[in-house]
Amino acid sequence: MSAESHPTLPPVRLHSDAELARDALGAPLFARAVRLARWAGPATRVGVGGELAADQLPAAAAHLGLDTADEDAAGYASQAWRVAVDTGLVDVTEPEEDAAAEGTAAADSVAEGAGEAGEEPYGTAAPGEDLALVTGGAPGDVLGLWRAALEAVLADAAVPDLEDLVDALDAGGQIDFDRLDWNPGREADFLDEVLANLYLLTVTEGGAADRPIPLPVLAASMVVPEGMGEPTDAVLERVSDAMMRLDDQFRQLEPIGLVEFRPVDEELMAQADEDGPGGATEADDEDVSRYGMVRLTPLGLYGIRARMLEAGVEAPAVGELAGKGADALLDAVSAYPEHAAQAEIEQWMAGRETAAAVAELLAAARGDDEGGPLRRLRCQQALAPAGPEAEPAVRAVLADAELGGLARVWMAEHGVADVPAPAPEMVFWLTVDTIAAQLAADGESEELPLLMETLTAHHTGFFEKVWRVEHPSTAQVLEAMGRLHPDRKAAKEARRAAFKARSRRP
Repeated sequence: MSAESHPTLPPVRLHSDAELARDALGAPLFARAVRLARWAGPATRVGVGGELAADQLPAAAAHLGLDTADEDAAGYASQAWRVAVDTGLVDVTEPEEDAAAEGTAAADSVAEGAGEAGEEPYGTAAPGEDLALVTGGAPGDVLGLWRAALEAVLADAAVPDLEDLVDALDAGGQIDFDRLDWNPGREADFLDEVLANLYLLTVTEGGAADRPIPLPVLAASMVVPEGMGEPTDAVLERVSDAMMRLDDQFRQLEPIGLVEFRPVDEELMAQADEDGPGGATEADDEDVSRYGMVRLTPLGLYGIRARMLEAGVEAPAVGELAGKGADALLDAVSAYPEHAAQAEIEQWMAGRETAAAVAELLAAARGDDEGGPLRRLRCQQALAPAGPEAEPAVRAVLADAELGGLARVWMAEHGVADVPAPAPEMVFWLTVDTIAAQLAADGESEELPLLMETLTAHHTGFFEKVWRVEHPSTAQVLEAMGRLHPDRKAAKEARRAAFKARSRRP
């Protein structure tokens, strides 16, 4: 995972470790690996690389309940065995180790006719110590085993398929990597970036794996240059190639529980080949699912986030701030999308007594630094659902220059009686602070001009007064109003006021 490509991400909603461990145990490939680990015993024979002997694959497949008449059954059993070995669910003693331990006894045995000339040497296998963690370990132990299995599957997914490997064999039976055009590091990086993009697309949609992502969208995120308008035929061809590459890789990743995947409709792809470049990317809404849909499972979100954290990527999870102070909360959620900020705030508030939490939030919202307006916006968001028990803490800041306006808004929204009218200076300060917060949160959004019009409509001579407001963002806000205010006259007045605000600053 590239920390440079995704330095920060929105927070993700994760299931509990217990739920995730249950999902891991239910992942088909992991479950098969566990079953084969329990099946391993004195009669189990392995080759030099720890692979299961070919003549034992039918028995392994039968033990897994696979149809041994299916030509793929042996492959499924072999893959499950590799995962069991790679995760430590099975311990293997390879042939070389056997020969070294037994010394000349093996040679004497062969000389006596116990083995046929040229017979392949075999090692042994037995259940590993880690197998006990499957039933006797904590959820975190199970997840650790599953993550090891995931790494094994990811390594396999980055390898070309067997047909390509056979085509790339040279006269000596060695793989010609130049002909194959395969670079192991590059392939692993590509798959890492695919999963990072899938993770980003998922958490940006709300922090949970709720919606599948169309494969063309994911492929385009890997291929189409940023800021490119209409893709060229060459780019569309690359998108189509990337889709087919991803189709193969996600087929391999689904059995480990990382994704739910609907493969590309082969008939549709055949039609796309006839249509030429771009045929696989110009589908209408009705057809888009036929080009493949992928969704990170809750277990997949957990797994990809864990890999990102190991790579140094900041990948927060909702609930991580529950034990921290209000200052850390507001600083962090200021960078979150609104829905994620709300979820984090709710968890933070849930574990605290309301009055004390409100007082802490208000204290943390103060400050004339650049992040102050957005902190106060998130504070207001946090206070919105608070009930009458919050009133004493809110009333206590009515005279505060930075918080008094916020306090009055809360009191008015909650129907509190005897709310004192604010001084004009506080009204203008709150207007600047509100627009500055919206600029920081969403930039120059489509809704901002309407907000500006609403905030300025009821104040005669607004721009003549507001440029004098002692707020660090006054000039910036007025310049934005000069660009965005829907009333041309007001926009012109805002630009003049911005010039005055800039001129009065030392």
